[in-house]
Amino acid sequence: MGDVLSTHLDDARRQHITERTGKILTEFLRFYEDQYGVALFNSMRHEIEGTGTPQAQLLWRKVPLDERIIFSGNLFQYQEDNKKWRNRFSLVPHNYGLVLYENKVAYERHVPPRAIINSAGYKILTSVDQYLELVGNSLPGTTSKSGATPILKCPTQFPLILWHPSARHYYFCMMTEAEQDKWQAVLQDCIRHCNNGIPENSKVEGPAFTDAIRMYRQSKELYGTWEMLCGSEVQILSNLVMEELGPELKVELSPRLKGKPQERQRQWIQISDAVYRMVYEQAKARFEAVLSKLQLARPAMEAVIRTDMDQIITSKEHLASKIRGFILPKAEVCVRNHVQPYIPSILEALMVPTSQGFTEVRDVFFKEVTDMNLNVINEGGIDKLGEYMEKLSQLAYHPLKMQSCYEKMEPLRLDGLQQRFDVSSTSVFKQRAQIHMREQMDNAVYTFETLLHQELGKGPTKEELCKSIQRILERVLKKYDYDSSSVRKRFFREALLQITIPFLLKKLAPTCKSELPRFQELIFEDFARFILVENTYEEVVLQTVMKDILQAVKEAAVQRKHNLYRDSVVLHNSDPNLHLLAEGTPIDWGEEYGGSGRGGGSSGDSGSPGSCVPEAATISEKRRRAKQVVSVVQDEEAGLPYEAGPEPLSPASLDSVTELRGLLAQNLRAESPPLASPLLNGAPVQESTQPAATPKANSPPASPFRQLLPGKAADLEPPKPSDQETGEQVSSPGGPPAILTTTEDSAGVQTEF
Repeated sequence: MGDVLSTHLDDARRQHITERTGKILTEFLRFYEDQYGVALFNSMRHEIEGTGTPQAQLLWRKVPLDERIIFSGNLFQYQEDNKKWRNRFSLVPHNYGLVLYENKVAYERHVPPRAIINSAGYKILTSVDQYLELVGNSLPGTTSKSGATPILKCPTQFPLILWHPSARHYYFCMMTEAEQDKWQAVLQDCIRHCNNGIPENSKVEGPAFTDAIRMYRQSKELYGTWEMLCGSEVQILSNLVMEELGPELKVELSPRLKGKPQERQRQWIQISDAVYRMVYEQAKARFEAVLSKLQLARPAMEAVIRTDMDQIITSKEHLASKIRGFILPKAEVCVRNHVQPYIPSILEALMVPTSQGFTEVRDVFFKEVTDMNLNVINEGGIDKLGEYMEKLSQLAYHPLKMQSCYEKMEPLRLDGLQQRFDVSSTSVFKQRAQIHMREQMDNAVYTFETLLHQELGKGPTKEELCKSIQRILERVLKKYDYDSSSVRKRFFREALLQITIPFLLKKLAPTCKSELPRFQELIFEDFARFILVENTYEEVVLQTVMKDILQAVKEAAVQRKHNLYRDSVVLHNSDPNLHLLAEGTPIDWGEEYGGSGRGGGSSGDSGSPGSCVPEAATISEKRRRAKQVVSVVQDEEAGLPYEAGPEPLSPASLDSVTELRGLLAQNLRAESPPLASPLLNGAPVQESTQPAATPKANSPPASPFRQLLPGKAADLEPPKPSDQETGEQVSSPGGPPAILTTTEDSAGVQTEF
């Protein structure tokens, strides 16, 4: 790999890449600085004027479910440097970064992870043929001949490949189709979460960034949806640079790659990944510098806005009226002829799978609560309620139980309309709807938790409790029906705008865009940071089509075909006492009603929390730490696949697919610890200065995610990764085993989530 990079990425070419990247970033950041002032003004105006959006009936969880392991298990990973497959113990923490350990023993001994993968922008492929087709298309002229050795050979029939258009690829395989399905659901959840990387509570920086991305791409005549608008701001910015830089490098370097087609493909993947990491680091430094400058200037900008809010609004309305008078006749004709006839069919295509998905969320929630109620009646009673509620509280984050809901969005197609409106992919709409489903599920669960906790304060008998659970369930479902209707209608409106507005702007650009600069003189110089002609022009275009979109959604609600409430049905403060309950301390079911807590169920395991925590530790501290090692997804089968006892074998010596299959068969027969009880994905251990490999010296990290638990920085110092044999991100042997919020790369470069 080093020879490939040194040959094709010499100092001169690296300097060229740096200069080209700097030019693109400078141009984009100019858009971002312009949009920051507009977003700040819009945010402050929204705070003052407010909106008439319906009040949510369900509660939302103010304190997120931190310190949870979403999933854990074993899978084989392909090592590109030595072309071998190695067994990895893998887990997905609550921030959805896939963490890879050498094996489970290394995890239990708190050896730092070998790699942490941020999956934003990746696609999951379930067959080698799919992967080879994508790789072949990414580098023209490298399609392998029939019968030639492919770039990748999988030892089983159940691969999972993480593919990215610019960054490195990751190759995994499983023993059975069932395991492949589980990991596919889990990794898809990781991608879904990581793609949604811009915080929704960012009312200024987030909108400014996304608007700047749109404006920049439109300046390059690129309209419509963009698949790579995923991840954090720096990741999106890196994708933006690679969108321009990648094709240029491909044209320049493709003729110089030597060897057979599969070898040239492998070389290009390595080069693209190295360039992507260079771009990432440069984008991160430039973006953070500009953001810091804007944040320093923000107080002065806010002071001007507060003082001159009325004048700014008046000036903007005057500008909008002039622009409207100029473009309205053209825009109305364009809407009437090219957009209006297609709105009902677009809406229907969106409504069918989305409504089915939200109905499935309702059904899953109903089933889980009903099953819990039956368990209370027939088995544990109130004594087991804490255990049942612990599982229920994590339902929205259970990738397997939620999979049936997410799958309802997969049939979404915009046949015939996708090309007409320049929609590159429907994935952006699928993932957005799926995120709404998870949020509504968690809101329903949290509301149920809060109401049940209040009921338990009355000291009910088992029979009374069961009746209360049923009554609370019906109450929550009514609230869910109302909220899910509001969320879906908002999603439909946003999706229709996202599809039609770029199309209208592209249609109007030849006759309207060149005339916009003359409206600049209508803006007072003092307000130029908060009013932009281009933004006002887009708002006017939006208003021309918004009436038709609102009417289409309203008619759909009147038909009640998809269980939507009419706009006239508005519930305000229907349950004010419920929102007061949400202001209390977060409920810890394991602490209050779980007896020995979540860690107690695994006391017989040699790696249980109790075996590693000093006797001086308090019971509450043990329970708090135990939360870190309980997997949300607990396998109901006999045990972990591929694991062969307490010291798993390393397939480092495997040179062929045949040998690996032999090891897989041997590991599959080997006895492994069951997962039906809480899975100890790394027992808490004590702080110590001794090497981490010594079992007696193990110590528990207070929490693996420093950014989600403020105030505990002393306990959350992560290990510093460095480069090692496979190019994966690894940590020093003596460092603490905290999980990093970084993504793996092949040069020791950290990139934060």
